Amino acid sequence: MVALVTGASRGIGKAIALELASLGYDIALVGRELETLEAAARDLETRALESGFEICTACIPAELEDPDAPASLVSRAVSCLGGIDVLVNCAGLSLTGSFAEVSVAEWDRLFAVNARAPFFICKEALPYLKKSARPTVINIASVVGFKGYENQSVYASSKHALTGFTKVFAKEVQPFGIRVHLISPGGVATEMVRSMRPDIKADELIQPEEIGEIVRFLVTRKGQGTIDQFYIRRYSGLAFD
Repeated sequence: MVALVTGASRGIGKAIALELASLGYDIALVGRELETLEAAARDLETRALESGFEICTACIPAELEDPDAPASLVSRAVSCLGGIDVLVNCAGLSLTGSFAEVSVAEWDRLFAVNARAPFFICKEALPYLKKSARPTVINIASVVGFKGYENQSVYASSKHALTGFTKVFAKEVQPFGIRVHLISPGGVATEMVRSMRPDIKADELIQPEEIGEIVRFLVTRKGQGTIDQFYIRRYSGLAFD
């Protein structure tokens, strides 16, 4: 089984990749910097060995602002590992600032990474997912995809876009047996959240490993029922519909 994970070098993406490695998945790690991807890959291989598996990893540096990145990274993942069974779109950018001060360039950059890239990565991966015995797509959105927070207008807009796309995508690929899930966390203890909300205490944040455990549940569960979306909130724990 092969998983492709974007944003895999740190934070939520790495936590998810570690859980998948512990299940024996070969993993294509996508991120900006080769050095940090290689360090993450070593951690994944160690985790897999501790769980009784020997896995293959592929490190794929990519700039998701590049319109050609989705086709390129999917092609490289398949070339290295032979296919795609699980796709996790986790990479994202944030922006904090007044709505009135947002520039066109800032808007375009966030939408390119947070909304356009997952859309087209899903499109490029679809032929390979159709060939999988247990195809699964997991998009990592945010609580801001359905709530509004001051000074996060562009970030919220991009996550609304990702949420809307995921809902439609799930319906369109249902006939092929592809499971599609959306995880919408509140504040998670990552570099991104600490830069956006330095007022939140670290012990009040969700840990990345908690998101990894949810992904583990989603890829290992069997049955006809499915969970479309997880909302993960601070303080009150986990809620989903």
